[in-house]
Order: sequence, then structure tokens, then C-alpha cells
Amino acid sequence: MSVMLFRLRGVAEDEAEDLRQILADNDIDFYETPADRWGVSMPGLWLRDESRLEQARSLIEQYQIDRSARVRHEHEQLRQQGKAETFFRRLKENPFMIVIYIIMLAFVLYFFLVPFLHFAQ
Repeated sequence: MSVMLFRLRGVAEDEAEDLRQILADNDIDFYETPADRWGVSMPGLWLRDESRLEQARSLIEQYQIDRSARVRHEHEQLRQQGKAETFFRRLKENPFMIVIYIIMLAFVLYFFLVPFLHFAQ
């Protein structure tokens, strides 16, 4: 019987490809279900053989530990070089979009708070 191994919703494509490669390299029989157009179904990797579940999960867990360490290291290098993405860097690169976001936030807050302000009077 098939069993869900890994949910792919919100997973970067390079990570999903790495996971597919790890499973294929270890001869673990799996299949993938894609997300539908409206986002109702769950994209994921499924095992055909439940007896290999522990092996597959341990491979994926080790991959995630390694990936996490690698990404942290890359971010730390970018931060030390002054190339890490920050709010102020984004503001400098695209101030127009930041202003638009702030206006949208103010608009939402206004319409959220107006009923409470009228109620308090």
C-alpha cells in the first residue's frame, strides 16, 4: 500500500529535485502527485512499498540536516561579505515597492480599525 513520504507544498524546486534524486539513487520506488490548479490537492512524494519507509525517511532527514547547514553557511558568508538581503537593501534597490506595501498595509489597518473606532464613540 502506498504511503505519503514527503509533502511538496512550499518546497523549492531544487530541494524537490534533490529528494527525487536521493530516492532514485537508493532504488526506492516512489511516485509524485502534483498540486492541482486550485491548490486543493497535496503535492507530494509517495512510497509504493511501505517496508522501505524508515530507510526513505532517514535519507530525507539526513538530507534536510545537510541542506540546513549548507544554507546557513551560505547565508553567513553573504552576511559577512555584506551581500545578504536585508530590509534596507530591498528599500535601496526598490523603494517604490516598499512604499506601495506600506500604503497597502495602512489601507488594510484603516478598514480593520474603523469599525472599532466608531463603536468606541
